[in-house]
Amino acid sequence: MDDPRLRLWAASGAMALSGLPEAPLGPPEALVEGIEDQARWFASLDALALLGERAAHMGLWRRGATSCGGSCRLLASGDGYLAVSLARDEDFDAIPAVAEAVATRDLDGLLARAVLLGLPVARVGEATGRPSVVRLPLGPAPMRKPAGSIVVDLSALWAGPLCGDLLAGTGATVIKVESPDRPDGARRGPAAFFDLLNGRKRSVALDFRTAEGATALHALLGRADVVIEASRPRALEQLGVHAAEVVRGGGPQVWVSITGYGRTDASSRVAFGDDAAAGGGLVVWHEGAPMFCADAVADPISGLTAANACLDALASGGRWLLDVSMAGVCAGLSGPTLPTPPDVQVAPPRARRAVRAASALGADTAAVMSELGLRV
Repeated sequence: MDDPRLRLWAASGAMALSGLPEAPLGPPEALVEGIEDQARWFASLDALALLGERAAHMGLWRRGATSCGGSCRLLASGDGYLAVSLARDEDFDAIPAVAEAVATRDLDGLLARAVLLGLPVARVGEATGRPSVVRLPLGPAPMRKPAGSIVVDLSALWAGPLCGDLLAGTGATVIKVESPDRPDGARRGPAAFFDLLNGRKRSVALDFRTAEGATALHALLGRADVVIEASRPRALEQLGVHAAEVVRGGGPQVWVSITGYGRTDASSRVAFGDDAAAGGGLVVWHEGAPMFCADAVADPISGLTAANACLDALASGGRWLLDVSMAGVCAGLSGPTLPTPPDVQVAPPRARRAVRAASALGADTAAVMSELGLRV
């Protein structure tokens, strides 16, 4: 195996999650080097292994045109492929009907209707050419080192929390903020994986439905140096939080916004890690058909890309809104699938060791708000 990209891919654990059930496949040709480039701020990080961390904790494996987690399908039509995420168990009963509709109807029309209905659906490769990160300058500010910075992490699940965890590893103080009535859904998953992404953070719980909770959120954002969020803009705007206005007004120096297709499409577009990756064309190919590449791969690579972009912004100075598109990140790393040697030795997925158990929901609320001189 002469290609170093294949050696790294096989050793990372990600190859075990890519391709046919009976045979792993090589990576898209731009993926390995692209991920290594995004890890330039994190010298000791095994960046490729990030792609397999959830699978390592959940015992997931490759399943071809079905995602490792089982919630997304790649369905063929006469003019392309559609990735359809099915969030509920009862949705799987609809697979035959959905597959028939995709095979017999106009794919672009189906996609437009799915987006209108708020469904996590993507056409394979539709985001080709979309930028991974749009950097919007919002005013002057001095350069800042990450160590000692205050990061408010409003995100959930995987991409945003990974970004926050990586920033915590650089010495930043990361505060995870959740609503008691809608906590991070990852709390319901494997505890070890949640600990891995959130163990280096402090936990604050604020009831956004109350005036007191909304006021406390605004005050906390005003004390942050960095904000991470992964929601559609209207969700925060309903709380009176407008990202660009908060940054321009002297709040955080860097606002990191992670969405499926960028903030301009985020008001109506829903995406998860598997379908966003397919939308960016980050799949592996076998005999002209796409297969899933790793596990919900848009999540970990977007989290890594967002953390890298945030550190670049802090080091350059100025105030920034970083618009991170998960599909755009994947589009920049896609390409033809590298051929797989017959004698390749494929390592299983693995995960870093969690620094500590994550705090219980809201366990640090009083202490954090007191230390920052804020009222709950």
